[in-house]
Amino acid sequence: MNAITSWEEVPLFDCEEAEAAFWAHNRIEVRLMERSVTAASEATNSETISLRIDPRMLTRIKRIARSRYLNYQSMIKQWLSERLEQEIREQRADARSEGGMS
Repeated sequence: MNAITSWEEVPLFDCEEAEAAFWAHNRIEVRLMERSVTAASEATNSETISLRIDPRMLTRIKRIARSRYLNYQSMIKQWLSERLEQEIREQRADARSEGGMS
């Protein structure tokens, strides 16, 4: 089994089957997980914001969160964090591809 030592080694997945296949042969290295947990616990500063959401959308979000035994606000923060990481990876990949096209 391959040990993942950097989050950049984890690809973006097109479907759950591709993700399952990846994790069947790979695992996160313990030190990477420990660093991630430590970094998350050190980032305790947060700012309160106000966000207007369509009531029907909010109801659907709450229903999904409840099915996962999560607080809906925590789930929204998790979604935003995941999307932010995806955007950053895509920007890095774009920058690398543009750098190689001289």
